[in-house]
Amino acid sequence: MDRNFSRHPEARAQRASKDAGPGASAVALRGPLRGHLRVTVIAILLALLPVAMHAETIEDKAQVCAACHGENGVPVEQAMPVPVIWGQNLGYLFFQLRDFKSGMRKSDTMVPICEGLDRNDLMPLAQYFSKKPWPKLAQPRPPADVTALAQRANTSVVCTSCHQEGFLGDGTQPRLAGQVRAYLEKTMTDFRSGARGNNPGMTDLMKAITPADTAALAAWLAGM
Repeated sequence: MDRNFSRHPEARAQRASKDAGPGASAVALRGPLRGHLRVTVIAILLALLPVAMHAETIEDKAQVCAACHGENGVPVEQAMPVPVIWGQNLGYLFFQLRDFKSGMRKSDTMVPICEGLDRNDLMPLAQYFSKKPWPKLAQPRPPADVTALAQRANTSVVCTSCHQEGFLGDGTQPRLAGQVRAYLEKTMTDFRSGARGNNPGMTDLMKAITPADTAALAAWLAGM
């Protein structure tokens, strides 16, 4: 395996996006092109699993994450539902790694990666990413009518009761402010449908609001 490939796997993911053609931009990526990129990224990550498993330091193990989550904390393809993990809260990161490893949280990408990690690596990896600075994605703020709809939805389900004022989260509760919009919307949708089942309380909350509410919430939170 080429050394630059193992040390900078995100470059390969970016190259795959470019190879998909001009329609694979963060704005225009749609349908078959998005699916092609997703399959390509998964293939790259699976190829990197031996690198992560045999790496000696947590920093080296964390390099495989950069293929999707970004070398500088900014996800490589923000049109896809890949979250920011730099600066995310420690307890939340650890619980998600644990749930991916056990299979409690489903993901074609993350489950194979976490299955290949030793359990003793999960907390150090969570600590490594939680100590990084949260990146600024510069996502646009939504128009006033979308903001108003999001605020009404927040009043209905009281997101701040767990995610705190400013939606910065705390401990085991994730930061939502400034998170990738596509990820926020997919996560809320998956909770509603039951596709994500590692937090039943969230499933109940998301069933209490509409798909339009979740789209508005995603846009509002992403723009913070």
